[in-house]
Amino acid sequence: MDVRRRSSLKPSFKNHVSDNKMFEAKDKKVVDGFVPLSLGISNGVFFTVFFSVTYFLLIRWREKIRNSTPLHVVTMSEIAAIFLFVASFIYLIGFFGMSFVHPTPYSDDEEEEEIEGDVNEIVRKEDSRVSSCGAALDCESDVVVKHLIKKDLEHLPTETVVTEEDEEVIKAVVSGKTPSYSLESKLGDCKRAAFIRRVALERITGKSLDGLPLEGFDYESILGQCCEMPVGYVQIPVGIAGPMLLDGQEFTVPMATTEGCLVASTNRGCKAIYVSGGATSVLLKDGMTRAPVVRFGTAKRAADLKFFLEEPLNFDTLASVFNKSSRFGRLQRIQCALAGKNLYIRFTCSTGDAMGMNMVSKGVQNVLDYLQADFPDMDVIGISGNYCSDKKPAAVNWIEGRGKSVVCEAIIKEEVVKKVLKTTVASLVELNMLKNLTGSAMAGALGGFNAHASNIVSAVYLATGQDPAQNIESSHCITMMEAVNEGKDLHVSVTMPSIEVGTVGGGTQLASQSACLNLLGVKGANKESAGSNARQLAKVVAAAVLAGELSLMSAISAGQLVKSHMKYNRSTRDLASKA
Repeated sequence: MDVRRRSSLKPSFKNHVSDNKMFEAKDKKVVDGFVPLSLGISNGVFFTVFFSVTYFLLIRWREKIRNSTPLHVVTMSEIAAIFLFVASFIYLIGFFGMSFVHPTPYSDDEEEEEIEGDVNEIVRKEDSRVSSCGAALDCESDVVVKHLIKKDLEHLPTETVVTEEDEEVIKAVVSGKTPSYSLESKLGDCKRAAFIRRVALERITGKSLDGLPLEGFDYESILGQCCEMPVGYVQIPVGIAGPMLLDGQEFTVPMATTEGCLVASTNRGCKAIYVSGGATSVLLKDGMTRAPVVRFGTAKRAADLKFFLEEPLNFDTLASVFNKSSRFGRLQRIQCALAGKNLYIRFTCSTGDAMGMNMVSKGVQNVLDYLQADFPDMDVIGISGNYCSDKKPAAVNWIEGRGKSVVCEAIIKEEVVKKVLKTTVASLVELNMLKNLTGSAMAGALGGFNAHASNIVSAVYLATGQDPAQNIESSHCITMMEAVNEGKDLHVSVTMPSIEVGTVGGGTQLASQSACLNLLGVKGANKESAGSNARQLAKVVAAAVLAGELSLMSAISAGQLVKSHMKYNRSTRDLASKA
C-alpha cells in the first residue's frame, strides 16, 4: 500500500507530541503535590468509621445471640451502622485497589527521558514513512490520518493511512457505483483491493474490523481459486502431535485447532502407539466420485441407459471419453441408481495427487455429451445429483467409499495401556463396545461409530489446506478394540472409507498449508508415482485418528476427561486486568 505524507508536517508533529507530554507531566506534578494531604484526612476518617461500626455491630450481634434474638431483626441504629460499614468498606477497597494498579509517579528526570524517547520514536516513524515514498510518488499530497498522534502516544498500532486516490475508490464502493467484487480486476492490486473493501465495509456497517489482520498475507495467491472478496484472514494456531510411527516411518502431524486438549490428547496417543511398535495402514480404495442426475420421458428409457452404462463391453469406450479431460483422471467404475424416470449415475475415477472434484466433473461432462448422441431424449438435470455424495453424510460413501478408503491398526502393550494411557485393556474394550458401537447404533449414527474422529480430521484438514466441509464424509469411521495375546494387550483399529484429501490444488498451495504438507513430506505432486503423496496423507490422517481415539477413550475410561479439559481447555489469564 502506497502511503503518502507531507514532509513539512514533521516539525509541527514533533512539537505537538512534546506539548502533549509536557501538559501531562505538569498535570501529574500538580496532582502529586496536592493529593497526600487530602488523602491523609479522608483515609483517617474512613478508617475510624470502618473500625468503629465494625466493633459496634459485633457487640450488638453478640448480644442478640446471647438473648436468642433473630439476627435479621435490626434497629435504626444498626441499619445506620450497616450503611456506614458498607460505605467505608467500598471507599477503602476502591482506594487501595486503585493505588495498587496505578503506576508509580515518575521523577522529573524520568518524565523528561520518557517524553524525549516517545517523541524521537514517533519522529523516526514519520521519517520512515516519508522515505518510503518513491521518487515517482507525489509526497506532498494530502492524506487522511485517523487519531495518529493519540495511537502513537499510547503505543498502539497506527491505523493504515488512506490516500486521496484510495478515498475516491472507497466512496465509490460505499455508494454502490463500484461493485466490491470487481476491485481486484479494476485496481490490479489484490492487497490494495482487500484494504479498500475492508475500509468500505467498516463505513457501511459501522463495525470495526481491528481484530481481523490484513497485513502479512499473500492475496495474489487466493485470487480465482480460494476466496473471493477478502477483507483479511483468520488466525488459527497450529500444534504438532508426534512423532507418529506409521508403517515404519516417523511423521509429525500438524493440527490447526482452537480446542484445548485436542493436540495434547492426540500426542499422548501417538506416544502409546510409538512405544508399542507403531501403527500399520492399508489403502483399500482410491477413487473420487461424481453423480449427475438425468431424466427421461419414461422409466423404461431411463433403465435403457442404466443397462447401457453397466454393460462391461461399453466400459472401455466410455473410459476413453472420460479420460480425455485429464492426464491423471482415469475412470474406474460406473454405478447407477434408478428413481422412477430419473437416473443417478455415480462415476468413480482416480485423480492423482489432487482431491479431484473438478477433475472428475470434467470427465463426467465429456461422457454426458457423448451419450447425448445415442440418447437424445436424455435431459441432464444437474452435474451433481447428490448420489456422489459430497459434503453430506451418506450411506453410499459409508458402504462404497469415496476418496481414499483406509484401515489403520496397532497393538498396544499392556504396560503401555497402564502407564501411558492410565487405564486397563478390559475397560477400553468394554467402553468401546458400549459407547462407539452400541451407543452409536442407539443414536442411529451413519458412519459415526467412533469417539471423535471428526476432531482430528478437521484439525489436520485445516492445517494442510484440505476442504474443511469434506470433514463430514471424511470422518466416517468405525473404531474397533479387542483384547489379544491372552487378554493382556489391546488391538485397536480405525476403518475410514471416505477420506477425501489432496496435496495439489485448492488451499494446499497457500504458504502456511504448504509448509504443513512439507512437514509431512507430501508437499505437491509426486513426480515418481502420481497419487502417492495424497494416498500417504490419507494414511497419516487415519493414523492420527487412531491416536486420538485411543487417547480419548482412555481418558473417558479412567474418568479423566473433565479434569483434563478443565486444565487444558480453560484460560487462566486475568482478562479483566488487561481490559
